[in-house]
Parts: sequence; C-alpha cells; structure tokens
Amino acid sequence: MLNHSQIVIGPQGLEGDLCIVKPVHGLVVFAHGSGSSRHSQRNRQVAQALQRRGLGTLLFDLLTPDEADDRAKVFDIELLAQRMLQALDALPDQAHGLPLGLFGASTGAAAALVAAARRPDDVQAVVSRGGRPDLARDSLGSVRAPTLLIVGGADPEVLELNRAAYKLLQCEKRIEIVPRATHLFQEAGALETVADLAGRWFQGHLGTD
Repeated sequence: MLNHSQIVIGPQGLEGDLCIVKPVHGLVVFAHGSGSSRHSQRNRQVAQALQRRGLGTLLFDLLTPDEADDRAKVFDIELLAQRMLQALDALPDQAHGLPLGLFGASTGAAAALVAAARRPDDVQAVVSRGGRPDLARDSLGSVRAPTLLIVGGADPEVLELNRAAYKLLQCEKRIEIVPRATHLFQEAGALETVADLAGRWFQGHLGTD
C-alpha cells in the first residue's frame, strides 16, 4: 500500500513528493543532479524499486525554477546541502523516527554527503549514483553514515573522481562499478542494477533486513 502526499520545503516553498509505503521500514530522501528536478525519471525508477522493498521516498526540487536557470546555483553545493537539510526538517509526523537514507545523483550526491556529515545522528546511509562526491571534499572525512558510490564503468572521468573521493571517506564504504554503463546509466539493465545495489545497501543499513 502506498500513501502519496505533497509537502512544502523551506522558505522558498520547494515542492516535494513523499511516498510512504505500508508497512514502512525506512525513508530515502533523493537529491537530483544538475539540470534535473524531482521529476527525474531515473530517480523515480530507483524510488519505485525502493518502495517495493518497504522504503518510503521523498523526491523534491532542490532549486526554484529561477534558480535552476542559474548555472552558478546548480553547482553551489553549500546551497544544495542547505536545501537537503531543509527537506529533512520538513518531514511530516508520519516520517519522523524512520531510519533515514540519502540518495544523490551527480551534484546531488555531493549535497547529500555534506548533509550527512552535518546530521550524523539522523542519516544512517548514503548512496551516490554517478555522483560528484569530490565536490564535497571538505566534508568527506566527517561523514559517518555508511556510503555506497555507484559509478558507470564507461564513465572514466567520474570514476576517477569517485575513486579519489572514496579514499577520503572514513566511514564504512564501498564503490560499485556497473560494467559498460555511462554517466546517465541509460544502457539496458544499468539502472536496474543501480536500483538493486541501492536497495541492498539501504536495507542493510536502515535495519530492514
């Protein structure tokens, strides 16, 4: 059973799509990448896979439409991390107390890692899909939540950046390389592999196994 609702986040009135499954074992908040929004089809596909595993999801817009047109704001990791924290603060009563995970793509992964570093008592797990954890370099050593980095094997530049960031993480960590996948995981079966890896990670660290 799925319970869908809309929530409003922060002083900018950012829109969020909250889905609570019943029974629910945890909640995963999504941070989309540059040039995307809460309507990201890739994130929604992963979210639906997590819902089938008994995890609630929140997909929300990190930026207003005007901000999204400003390239500087799209790559302003501090701003994006603040929006992540605002989303955590805006969670309604039905989501309070649930084990919490963060799923970030591209620049959203950096924002998720910064938020995890600042809320070590709240965030139990982080997953990055084709992310830019290097953009959260100053916060990586402070992340306590177990962190999974998923990278496409045919995305060499981002893979190198992830390997460098991986060395800076001091928490439980893993890097998974999806063979033949490019940055957007558009290849047949690639996103399904991402969803399976993420689902296993969250189930293992949000106490749902």
